[in-house]
Amino acid sequence: MENVLMPFIVSVVISLLMTPLIRKLAIRIGAVDIPKDNRRVHKKPIPLIGGLAIYLSIIITSLIFLQIDKTLVSILIGGSLKLISGLIDDIKELSPKGKIIFQIASALVLILGDVKIDAITNPFGKAGTVIPLNGLSIPLTIFWVVGITNTLNLIDGLDGLAAGVTLIASLSFVAVAGKFSYIPIMLMSAILAGACLGFLPYNFNPAKIFMGDTGALFLGFILAAISIEGVMKSVATIAVVVPIIILGVPIFDTTFAIFRRLLNGKSIAEADKGHLPHRLLERGYSHKKTVLILYAISATFGISAILISEANTKRAVMFSLVMLIIIFLLALKMGLLFGTKKED
Repeated sequence: MENVLMPFIVSVVISLLMTPLIRKLAIRIGAVDIPKDNRRVHKKPIPLIGGLAIYLSIIITSLIFLQIDKTLVSILIGGSLKLISGLIDDIKELSPKGKIIFQIASALVLILGDVKIDAITNPFGKAGTVIPLNGLSIPLTIFWVVGITNTLNLIDGLDGLAAGVTLIASLSFVAVAGKFSYIPIMLMSAILAGACLGFLPYNFNPAKIFMGDTGALFLGFILAAISIEGVMKSVATIAVVVPIIILGVPIFDTTFAIFRRLLNGKSIAEADKGHLPHRLLERGYSHKKTVLILYAISATFGISAILISEANTKRAVMFSLVMLIIIFLLALKMGLLFGTKKED
């Protein structure tokens, strides 16, 4: 763990120093989120593109501490494409078609760098046995990258939520990658965690700046890449489940939203106020308490994933099944599956 401390600290410092500068830039170029409807929790204009500070921190720190190879170059180039699409969307608004083009292009860049899901482990076979994906490798990788990117973007609705959840997920990946001695992934996860921590003082409620799509899309992409390169490529029996649990808050919230809309005969793209953050706010929790509760849930997922990665095959599978049942029951109780309240 000593190896990750210095990159983590450097990333924190760069992000901490860059964020107020990016805030001034956002105000100067008019990249400001003005609340126009009740979907937005904030009541006054807030500068956007804060994700640019996170991006610069990760790029600079990675070039200092990581070996520059095909994998790193593909992650940084793909992440840069995500950042560009986010900047365009925050400043001028990007069409849905344009967003998809950027998302698929960034995923293809990863694949060209050999960051792809080649096989999945067989939890019911002998230890170390895998199921090769062959022709499914590329479409599954694209699906994973696009999916994770969008799930993180969807939870970026409360001050500090996306940055905090990413921070917790990154630290979880540090621990899991450490178990498998994946030093480059440990370092990249630590750098990502540091960038988010340096940004949070300006982004936590009441936020002085938002990361915008600039940050949310970039962070989602980096998390997707880390999960593929750092966990899914391992031969651990439960490897396929670990990243899903680490990223549990955005993944399960988005999954329940899709099922909720389908069950209610709505389009899956139709916005509603049935997401977990909205449910907590409706129950009377303050903005800060809601975010802290979601941090706690995310941390619980992260710790569970670490424990699962260290368990034997049968215990890990049983642990995962029990956890999924508990999540489903809690989703029913919170109304995440059948809520119908539509956003205005």
